[in-house]
Amino acid sequence: MSIKLENISYVYSPGTAYEHHALKDVSLEIPQGQFVGIIGHTGSGKSTLIQHLNGLMKATSGKLLYEGQNIYEDGYDMKKLRTQVGLVFQYPEYQLFEVDVLSDVCFGPKNQGLSKEECEKQAREALELVGFPEKYYKQSPFELSGGQKRRVAIAGILAMHPKVLVLDEPTAGLDPKGRDEILDQVKLLHEKTGMTVILVSHSMEDVAKYVERLIVMNDGEKMLDGTPEEVFRHYKELEAVGLAAPQVTYVMHDLKEKGFDVSADATTVEEAADEIYNFLKKRQEVQS
Repeated sequence: MSIKLENISYVYSPGTAYEHHALKDVSLEIPQGQFVGIIGHTGSGKSTLIQHLNGLMKATSGKLLYEGQNIYEDGYDMKKLRTQVGLVFQYPEYQLFEVDVLSDVCFGPKNQGLSKEECEKQAREALELVGFPEKYYKQSPFELSGGQKRRVAIAGILAMHPKVLVLDEPTAGLDPKGRDEILDQVKLLHEKTGMTVILVSHSMEDVAKYVERLIVMNDGEKMLDGTPEEVFRHYKELEAVGLAAPQVTYVMHDLKEKGFDVSADATTVEEAADEIYNFLKKRQEVQS
């Protein structure tokens, strides 16, 4: 099972003075169970790309296959696709509208035709998965903190039992503590359920820490695609298009250029600390 894009292009306002090619011949495949990051500067096409994944936007040209079937074929069940590929928008708390948290999370399963009991069962399971405290289930979503609202919005998608979770800048507007809590919970969710997670982010530190594969979008095209270590080796190319590697990448490259025998592929503080510790330990052994 996978999502596969074949030569996907998308043009805004074709044939007008405002014509803009947001996606240009993008091809990629995301296997079931992968944790993927998508990065790119504003206008790179990353948000347009993810809105194609569950059919909210239809490509101007190309094919998009979910589980081997082209979603643009006549008669394809888009409603079913959107329960399988759940998309959480940036600032998803603006999508909350019910009188209390539990009712809000029940909305998706209710639209799937489930009974009241089954809706509530799936809603409770989803809220538990995102680490939301039961004591707030009957509270108005509008009285929650930003981080709590974000969890409820994610739970609203999870309650429909999707196979793919797409998150567009899920930590936007949160403080560092809230950001870490949300992403730690997403990572735990991925490990527990084995679902595919696609994370759009502008934070290099976040994607380096959490994802196993990184796709870089630039001017509507797929610029780089690989592990975070592979992608951040191209840090000078990233800089040329207005992006940057994690700060630790620059530190490790500087150390290597100064003659320290460390790997410049370290992308997190923990990896860098291990590299430096091992280098110092080896040097101490040689000197003694």
